[in-house]
Amino acid sequence: MFTGIVTHRGRVESLEAAGADGLLRLHISTEPAIEGLKIGDSVALDGCCLTVTALEGGRMAFDAIPETLRKTTLGDRTAGDVVNLESALRMGDALGGHWVQGHVDGVGTLRSVEVQGEDVRMGISLPEALRGDMLPKGSVTVDGVSLTVGEVWDEDGEERFSIYLIPHTLEVTGLGTKQAGERVNLEGDVMGRWVRHHLERLQADGRAR
Repeated sequence: MFTGIVTHRGRVESLEAAGADGLLRLHISTEPAIEGLKIGDSVALDGCCLTVTALEGGRMAFDAIPETLRKTTLGDRTAGDVVNLESALRMGDALGGHWVQGHVDGVGTLRSVEVQGEDVRMGISLPEALRGDMLPKGSVTVDGVSLTVGEVWDEDGEERFSIYLIPHTLEVTGLGTKQAGERVNLEGDVMGRWVRHHLERLQADGRAR
């Protein structure tokens, strides 16, 4: 589990094929190093839970299988890209964001970036699978960052939602480098997902009132 509070900004050093089965190895560097991190630990990389497979100081490696590359933006990454990092939640850690699983629900597209004083408003389109999942003032994870949904609306046949980024978020995460047209990883609120799943099962069984 994670909280969506990004602790480190990393940089993609290189990507390489790791075997004939489509595995992609990502080499990431960060300064300072993530304290206490070990090989085998889980880290959210742009909101996607991955396992550390190699570690040396502030340099680490992760392996992403083809399914992960299909369902996230990790296959879009190139050397030099900035990525958000968060190590897994430990017992006793503060829960500053919201419950985040690191299981990307879908990929959205950044449609607009508007500077409003010192803040930035971003509009993001939802993939079909996530239509109806965003609730104004609800929680959402965008590239691993816990945020509050602003508005939700339909435009050009798409469902879109907005997020508002304060200067601190722009400084400590990679969202400040994003431009319109780029894709972002999305994870909806886990509690809302379970409620929806339960209601859909009740409706399928004819028990919903």
